[in-house]
Amino acid sequence: MIHLIQQWDEAFFLFLNGQHAPWLDPIMLALTGKYIWVPLYLYLLYLIIRRYPKEWVGYVVGLILTVVLADQLTSGIMKPFFERLRPCHDPRWDELIRNYAGCGGRYGFASSHAANTFALAAFMQQVGKKRMRGVGWLFVWAALVSYTRIYLGVHYPLDVLVGAAVGVLLAWLVWWATLLGVKVWQTRAGRG
Repeated sequence: MIHLIQQWDEAFFLFLNGQHAPWLDPIMLALTGKYIWVPLYLYLLYLIIRRYPKEWVGYVVGLILTVVLADQLTSGIMKPFFERLRPCHDPRWDELIRNYAGCGGRYGFASSHAANTFALAAFMQQVGKKRMRGVGWLFVWAALVSYTRIYLGVHYPLDVLVGAAVGVLLAWLVWWATLLGVKVWQTRAGRG
């Protein structure tokens, strides 16, 4: 069964990676970068501080913790454990795939880009439920960034899907812990 899933994943990857347009290549390369999104991160930080003047520190710490945990779980634990070669490191695809961004580390399961962006989107959705309407668009952003990894030839679709699931799950767990932490902090601050 696992072999069959892997075959489907590889076939879907080859299809998606094969759908490209020369004008789109530099755009996808830019969207996968880290620094292009710094203004977005600063804007989200501003929104948290503005909407939650008393709780913002806890929410920012929770958000940072969520992304760090997602990154470390995928990069530090899952990739070395599963040892699934990235498509761009797999010699079977040397002549078949397009790889524009360099290859990165040897292993790709699960995608850290997907885990990190979906962790951020899911955590921000929880933060924004009461006072920041419309942050659901971050899931579209996370999906776009994640898709760039397939387009650029560095991840299989399953790497991206599992990374996204890891990010969302960690966001929910850290959100729950953050709520408890903020409640305890407010209770102690109220006594002082």
